[in-house]
Order: sequence, then C-alpha cells, then structure tokens
Amino acid sequence: MVQIQPVESKPPRGYFGIGVEGASKPMNFGNLSRSAHAFGASFVFTVAPTRRIEAPPSDTTASSFHMPWYSFDTPGDLLLPDGCRLVGIELTEDAIEMPGFRHPARAAYVLGPENGSLSPAMLERCEFVVKIPMRFCINQAMAGAITMYDRMISMGRFAERPVGAGGPVGEAAKNVSRVQVHGKARYVGGKRIKGKKGRMRGFDNEAGEEPADG
Repeated sequence: MVQIQPVESKPPRGYFGIGVEGASKPMNFGNLSRSAHAFGASFVFTVAPTRRIEAPPSDTTASSFHMPWYSFDTPGDLLLPDGCRLVGIELTEDAIEMPGFRHPARAAYVLGPENGSLSPAMLERCEFVVKIPMRFCINQAMAGAITMYDRMISMGRFAERPVGAGGPVGEAAKNVSRVQVHGKARYVGGKRIKGKKGRMRGFDNEAGEEPADG
C-alpha cells in the first residue's frame, strides 16, 4: 500500500465543484466523489443520471457527509453559485488542451457519461471546454482526478521545482509563499487597483479571476 503524506503547501484561492452528466456507473461516480473530497472540492453534482446513485461502496470516505451533493434533472436545471464558471471536460476539436488552460478561481467541472459525451445542451452552457491530451478516452473518475490534480498543481502554492531530478532542498523546500504555475510565480506582492476595494483588490476582471502573468 502506498503511503501518501498530507499536502503541507497553501491551498489555492477560490473553490471548485465537479460533477457528471448522464452518470450510469455508480461505482465510478463514487470514486470521483471520493477523489473530489481528497482534493478539497466544495461540492459534487449529477445531471440527468441514468441510474440511481445513492451511496456507492467505492466512496469509502462517505464524502456526502463532508460536502454537498446536488442532483439536477436537466442541463437547464443546473444551478451554480454567482461567479462560478462552468468548465466542460470533453474531447472536441476546438477544446482547450488542459496543460495550457488557466483554471478559473471559482469553477465547476462537468464530465460526460462513460459511454458517451456531454450533450449539446450542456456544452452550450459551458463557458470553457477543455480536453486532456491523450490517445483515447479514459473513465470519468480518472478524468476527474486528472482535472483536479491539474488545478491543484497550477493554482496551488508549492515550492519551486529544481532543475535536476528530485525534490526541492534547503530553503527552496520551505518557499511556498509564492503562487506557482508550472514552476513560475504567478503573483508576487500587490498593488491597489483604481476603482476596486477590499477583497476585489488583486483581481483584474469582473469575474473575479486572479491576474494573469505579467
């Protein structure tokens, strides 16, 4: 059994939720929900599930006791918090490749069913559509875990990666005060932005996103 130590770096700003449209395999949804719990999701959701989900045995952490689980009948019924941006995870021609995608600070990720794709109605609702660059499709639980991991490493505050193989050592290992994007600091220090006060300082647009690299 692999022993995994708790993450000691600072978590990303904002929040996220993750869900599935047309869920047909309760065990896979249970795995996804368990992973969401581990990665610090604020909520999970289902849209038009084709089977009753209830409490899958694969959700060994009983995640529904620790975060909300919402269910919606159709894509049109899907409700998200104000400012939360919907991101579809789907293999489409014009989808953004995940390694080049900047995750919104407040996001909800939606995956398609095991034997299908996100519906046109759901894709219409997505502000962004992102794909994982792979040779073929993988199951939704794995795709969800990759998505949440990518969010964590691109938005989390981790020590700089060394040039050579291995982990950071010495002072570099303790330097987790800067937000890192694939090894590059995204934001250092701060300044007052005209017309914006309080919590909105440091954000450069109406959607409340963190500033882009300068």
